[in-house]
Amino acid sequence: MIEIQQFTFGPLQENTFLLINGKKDCIIIDPGCYFQNERNELLQYIQTGGLNVIRLLNTHCHFDHIFGNKLVSDTYKVRPEYHEAEQVVLDRSQQVGVMYNLPFDPSPVAGRHLVPGEKILFGEDELVVLFTPGHSPGSVSFYCASQQFVIGGDVLFFKSVGRTDLPGGDTDTLLRSIREQLFVLPDEVRVYPGHGPSTTIGFEKQHNPFLED
Repeated sequence: MIEIQQFTFGPLQENTFLLINGKKDCIIIDPGCYFQNERNELLQYIQTGGLNVIRLLNTHCHFDHIFGNKLVSDTYKVRPEYHEAEQVVLDRSQQVGVMYNLPFDPSPVAGRHLVPGEKILFGEDELVVLFTPGHSPGSVSFYCASQQFVIGGDVLFFKSVGRTDLPGGDTDTLLRSIREQLFVLPDEVRVYPGHGPSTTIGFEKQHNPFLED
């Protein structure tokens, strides 16, 4: 059984996720902690829970999703893992941070690159890497069939979708990713997005105005 712990961090209210299994192993996805109190909160939660951080995964590398990559990497000796097409986004992230007046410690480069379709074993469960570009060139989502959830970054939101006006974004690609990678999942699958409240595949099929046929 996987426990999902969610934090909402930073000026852009980004959702950071901790996946925790019965052995107290922990996967951190998109650490967006920016302010010192947020960084302390994340570290304290992990320490208090006696968690063993084994991986750092990024759905994509926009700056609000990697603010805490260096902290996590340095503290727990794990390198970030993301799709290789996100390297260009990560390379630009420092410049974007300065532009938004949100300077931050640069993220380490990937320890390895995620491959679409690969299975990340996590105790008795596994996460499948779904390739869901459009918001950014190498966005991925993490799908757990046994627990019926997907952590999707900035691809699909509650009654909305990720923006596509940033470099490397493309509306047609994004909508195709949602239809071909996410909407083929069972209706009851819960979607945990990079911003805002969770939703389900079935609800979004019925009510998302961006995806009406």
